Amino acid sequence: MIRAMIVDDDALVRLGLTDLLEGDTDVEVVAQAADGLEAVERAAERQVDVALVDVRMPRLDGIAATARLRALPRPPHVITLTTFDLDEYVYDALAAGADGFLLKDADPPEILRAVHVVASGSAMLHPSAARRVIDRFHRETRPASSTARARVDRLTPRERDVLGLLAEGVPNADIAQRLGMRESTVKAHVSRILTALDVGNRVQAALLCRDAGLTGG
Repeated sequence: MIRAMIVDDDALVRLGLTDLLEGDTDVEVVAQAADGLEAVERAAERQVDVALVDVRMPRLDGIAATARLRALPRPPHVITLTTFDLDEYVYDALAAGADGFLLKDADPPEILRAVHVVASGSAMLHPSAARRVIDRFHRETRPASSTARARVDRLTPRERDVLGLLAEGVPNADIAQRLGMRESTVKAHVSRILTALDVGNRVQAALLCRDAGLTGG
């Protein structure tokens, strides 16, 4: 069961998302919050697997809230939800540790899929924003190539194989099938990769992989 939290200052949006998520038998909405500060409080009180977080909110906005949520001892995965398809929002959300970014007008099946994808440890970006935002993130935050390669060199050959597929956006189950290993083993490798590369999520690992010259883009 995926334990979800909805964070939005619009009560009608919270109600609509709650109805949508609870229509999925594998998702339970365990908390709601009307702003970023309340979200951090709720997540600290309860085990939350995935938080859907609006950007524009009073007291503490969604970007700052994402950074605080990801810093918790048991951090939830975060999907940033916004009405505004702006590069700055996506860029800042990724930098704060978000694993996904969707527009609020996304089709309900896409929102549900994002919750499942992010809960499994993968990342998901809205198609209209993904390419241009990844290009900008890559251009403005990448370390020198030699530095990126040195960080990748910390990995074992098998971890490098996993990283290469991760950077292509391949989910854990498919990585396991391609490399002939259990999905639980893939998850363990991904956890080790994130720690070794000193990055917060799969998106940042994929960008560093590109910086190291191991993929195109």
